[in-house]
Amino acid sequence: MPIHGPSLSLFEEAPLAQGSAAFAGAFATWLADQHGTGALRRPEATEVYQAMWESFSSWCLGQSPRVTLDSLGLEDLQAYQAARFGRKAADRSLSPRYALRLMRLIDRVLRHHAVQMDAVPNRAAADWLAANADVRYADARRMDPLPEYLGAAEARQLIVHLSAARPRPGRNRDALAAMAWQEVRNRASVALQLGAGITPGDVRTLTLDSPVVHGGRVRGQPWKLQVPGNGTSQPRETPIAPWAAELLQYWLQVRQEARIAGEFLFPSTRTGKAWHADSQYRNALQVLRDAGMASREGGSFRLRHTFAIRQLRRGADPEQVAHWMGVGLEEMKRYDRVLPAAVEVV
Repeated sequence: MPIHGPSLSLFEEAPLAQGSAAFAGAFATWLADQHGTGALRRPEATEVYQAMWESFSSWCLGQSPRVTLDSLGLEDLQAYQAARFGRKAADRSLSPRYALRLMRLIDRVLRHHAVQMDAVPNRAAADWLAANADVRYADARRMDPLPEYLGAAEARQLIVHLSAARPRPGRNRDALAAMAWQEVRNRASVALQLGAGITPGDVRTLTLDSPVVHGGRVRGQPWKLQVPGNGTSQPRETPIAPWAAELLQYWLQVRQEARIAGEFLFPSTRTGKAWHADSQYRNALQVLRDAGMASREGGSFRLRHTFAIRQLRRGADPEQVAHWMGVGLEEMKRYDRVLPAAVEVV
């Protein structure tokens, strides 16, 4: 008797796993070559490409019949665009500029995969771009979007929300005691993205040795971070805003009292397991939602941009800010068009 509904045959799990492994493997080998040749250096670019590829491959594997690296065709890319059209940028919509970046990524991964397999390259993405001129020219200079950042009011609103997770005069201690350690972790990690300019990837690689306490103005309070290198950027140090340092100090206390194991500063479990990118991304967006942010476009990278703009507005040398953020000096040019309008950034 046939089985209907969401249940799958035991024999269908292996092909699905193989399909997922094929997509993941093709991207991983391409990414490794990009890092090895130095063609891809920016940590945030790696994060974006990873999210793009995971979203695209999940859609392919969810089709019936499944779309594979070999079977991917022009009609599949058209269907993917139609499925994503109209969604907000935070949900990975296929805006022209995003679509261009995605199609270029797909084309490069497919070509690299073909070389590895000694096969004929799949030209679906290149053909799609050839058929969509509005996307093909979407990287014109006049269409480059400005970096998303928080205005002064939004930044204050977020800081108030984040700081409510730590003890303060008049703060209801029962409310703090009832707050799960994961919530304190989430807010402290977001605080460091805004208050220290680190990336989501940095958040997940920080260890208990990363916060520097010695030499600070407030005894026992971290005042800068030692950020490990990650293959695309060198190890670096970056200062922590005082309000974020206070929350980080409290998180370290909560972490110790909860007896959380491991060396990661922000682990995913009590046993100390690493925080996966998807989980960390979703938790960061939830913090922004809970804080009542009117717009979440740009994701948590808006926090990093806000840090950069704040430092530049305060007169910090662009080269120093670039060092704090782990990027090249040329990356600071992206803020030139923003700074005249960013009169007040918290």
